[in-house]
Amino acid sequence: MKKKDFFYSTALAVCMAFSMSACSEDDPEPNPNPNPNPGDDDEPTEVVDAYDLDYTADNAAAWGNYMYHTALLLDQDASNLYKYWTEDYKGQGPYATMFKDQTGGDYPSPLACIEEMIEGGMWNIANEVGTAKIKDPYDLYVGGNQTEGLYAVESWFSWHSRDDYTNNIFSIRNTYYGRIDDNDVAKIDGNLDAYASYADFDDEGDIAEHSLSKLVASVNPELDEAIKTQIFEAAKAIQAIPQPFRNNIDSEEAVAAMTACITLANTLDNDLLSFANNTLNDPSYAEALDAIAEQFVDAVVLPTYEELQAQNHALLEAVNTFRENPSDDNFVNCCNAWITAREPWEKSESFLIGPVNIEGLDPNMDSWPLDVDAIVNLLNSQNWDEMEWSGDFNEDSETIGAAQNVRGYHTLEYLLFKNGQPRTVNQ
Repeated sequence: MKKKDFFYSTALAVCMAFSMSACSEDDPEPNPNPNPNPGDDDEPTEVVDAYDLDYTADNAAAWGNYMYHTALLLDQDASNLYKYWTEDYKGQGPYATMFKDQTGGDYPSPLACIEEMIEGGMWNIANEVGTAKIKDPYDLYVGGNQTEGLYAVESWFSWHSRDDYTNNIFSIRNTYYGRIDDNDVAKIDGNLDAYASYADFDDEGDIAEHSLSKLVASVNPELDEAIKTQIFEAAKAIQAIPQPFRNNIDSEEAVAAMTACITLANTLDNDLLSFANNTLNDPSYAEALDAIAEQFVDAVVLPTYEELQAQNHALLEAVNTFRENPSDDNFVNCCNAWITAREPWEKSESFLIGPVNIEGLDPNMDSWPLDVDAIVNLLNSQNWDEMEWSGDFNEDSETIGAAQNVRGYHTLEYLLFKNGQPRTVNQ
């Protein structure tokens, strides 16, 4: 996915320099868009920046069609991903079976599955949230590049960054616990400060018997305690960032969240992975590791992808309803459906392994940053074929990258939200 590379310069080429004071809670709606520039006739001519484009009567039909085609591709990708895991992947049977039974060649042993869960999944997203999703915007912003810092914040159109990042951390917890907690949202209620520790937040039943957590605890309880504590502290620190994160990039809370996520990533990479390589490599653990891999797939991966498929189909239906009947209420319904469909995606980011990675479904669905100029050009041309690509996925392909930069969750987010609120049909 493009967000893994964080090539902000490409997406930010459309940005023009401007002067802006630091964001704070007292300045909740910064406008990072350029001011009107004078025209050649010396009369002031308003230049509408791509980031400041509005839904209007003139572009309404194209806007609705763009929303529909984006939601349609999301629905297709989510459906294909679920089918790869449950029906067949490249003629080798379900990827779930390939992982659990180590029949696909990528995983020669149960230990290889566990190593993938740790390094390819949990560490990867903990590191990304800490060093990229939070730290990259912070470094740009405090380094004097405030425009770039603002535009580097993922999900800033909807002001949903903080919940996205929290769900990324919960995806780590689900992988480590071997079970999904469906009550996360209800328990958080926007405030993790109500819980003093992971033990207050998690019920004992949240941790599956055949889980990494239980196995680690049986051999090294101190390490298990540290991981569970750090998962909770990272999520809590992210939720403590004043909302929205985009307006509080340089806040003390953002620095604390960054630090908590990096601490978790280091523990997963240096301690848990080392524990797996040096302790769990004993043949006596093979049966336990096999059971953990099976629990992970059946209780975490498959339910998450099933929910992803269902919610993206609901999102498509909401968008199609808007296309057929544009209204403020239907804009709101689409925004709510986008948020609902986004949650299982963000909770899948601790297992961006297998087909989602190999087939390019991650950047298809979640490329960031966007090429907003290209999105506006596509809105004008309505050449929807530019959103699709064919052949084997190659992350270095400029053609594939160009298609992925004008589709996915964040393209739809741009079309649905403005300044953290649903767009309206009457500007």
